Amino acid sequence: MKNAKREKCADLGEITAFMDSCLRVGEFKDYDGAKNGLQCANSGKVRSIASAVDAGLGEMKLAAHMGADLLVAHHGMFWSPPIPFTGRNYEKIKTLADSDLAVYACHLPLDAHPRIGNNALIAKALGLKALSRCFDFCGEKIGVLAAAPKGGRDELERRLSALFPETFKAIRFGSREPEKVAVCSGGSGSCVEELAATGADTLVCGELSQYHFTMAQELGLNLYPCGHYATERFGVMALGELVAKKFGLKCSFIEMRNPL
Repeated sequence: MKNAKREKCADLGEITAFMDSCLRVGEFKDYDGAKNGLQCANSGKVRSIASAVDAGLGEMKLAAHMGADLLVAHHGMFWSPPIPFTGRNYEKIKTLADSDLAVYACHLPLDAHPRIGNNALIAKALGLKALSRCFDFCGEKIGVLAAAPKGGRDELERRLSALFPETFKAIRFGSREPEKVAVCSGGSGSCVEELAATGADTLVCGELSQYHFTMAQELGLNLYPCGHYATERFGVMALGELVAKKFGLKCSFIEMRNPL
């Protein structure tokens, strides 16, 4: 149940417009199923925000239990047409309607954002100096190319294991003293073949496939898959906090501890 005594209250339309502008939602090409922006409205008022990597049924129920009016997510509600509204599709809609909970999602624009994006924040958390953007998707650079730390591969691995203690993996076929490190969160398989074009042989990423081990061996690469979920917590947490500060609201991150 919503807490009617909360003092701060913001307009959903104003919050949506702020995020759309900040993330350049209207200008940014994404996968067809992403549907960046407001995915489900509520009655129009927001007093409390929840953020999460995924707009799944579990996250929706937790957000509703917390009394949130808006769920801000990286991965949206549906990635294909939800009709018919049966099973879990029905449960999602019912949960949102019963709790008057709105959903806003932003995918690649949030990965790529130079200040609150997943890749910029991962590089920052690792103490790496960003040099440029990398990995083109329909005219937009998604990833970050950064200077490797002093101490080379060993030092990078030490920092990665501290930042991603449960999901960090190392595939070592590249230089022990790399000059540059590319960073790309989430599903990063396409980045492996493009890595050489960035001038780097070392990639910090989210999710890879089994065959990328062989590619790393053949191409002489260092690959560090650290988990799709784990690498995509950064941006949505920062976005939720940014919106909360802008509108004087409270935001809580929903941690699902997804190991993948």
